[in-house]
Amino acid sequence: MSKERKNTLRDSVFEKLKAMIITGQIPPGGRVTENEIAERLKVSRTPVREAFNRLERDGLVIGRPRQGYVVAEFNLTMFREAFDIRELLDGRATELAAANATGADKAKLREMLAECERLAAIPDRSTREKFEELQVGIDLHRVIAEMSGNEMLYGMLCGILDKCQQYVWTELLWLDEWKLTREEHTGIVDAICAGDTALAGERARAHVRGSRENILRLLQAKSDYQGFFAKAS
Repeated sequence: MSKERKNTLRDSVFEKLKAMIITGQIPPGGRVTENEIAERLKVSRTPVREAFNRLERDGLVIGRPRQGYVVAEFNLTMFREAFDIRELLDGRATELAAANATGADKAKLREMLAECERLAAIPDRSTREKFEELQVGIDLHRVIAEMSGNEMLYGMLCGILDKCQQYVWTELLWLDEWKLTREEHTGIVDAICAGDTALAGERARAHVRGSRENILRLLQAKSDYQGFFAKAS
């Protein structure tokens, strides 16, 4: 098997496994093994093991010796920390992108916005199609970070986005914030294309803050709900 094909299979298995976790097909607290996933995806254990290693580094799963892996539970402390860092990194990356973006860069961002609109217009969307829009939206932030020209900033933000993705899916699915998210992404891209660094950075930071507050309310409500019934039992 060629190196290119190996990388393609490795990345495909990683993305499929990550999607299972983010969309709740494997729920928080759920236990899973390499053999189960390999059988489910009809691949060998090697790319599955590599995918689990990457997901463990990203904080999405926790390895248990001789027991497989457990999907990480929602954690309010980790959530706050991740979004605090993301606000800083996303804002700075967007400012730099606004200063550095070429005509081709701007066209790429417009294409990604158009893809989100295309996915949004699909009637009675499936979970897979919703996840595709989520992925394009997250990738928009990655592309903006890459346009910043700061490789260290890009690497750090990509790591944080991996940690935040599960929370963003929760926000979009349960709070139905798809339209607002598309509008905010459009505002960020408009500012980048206009070369307005201050406005681009502020819109990016406001976008992250709004998402953080929405998810925090949802997670707090879930925590209160569980606490209420724990006391009642």
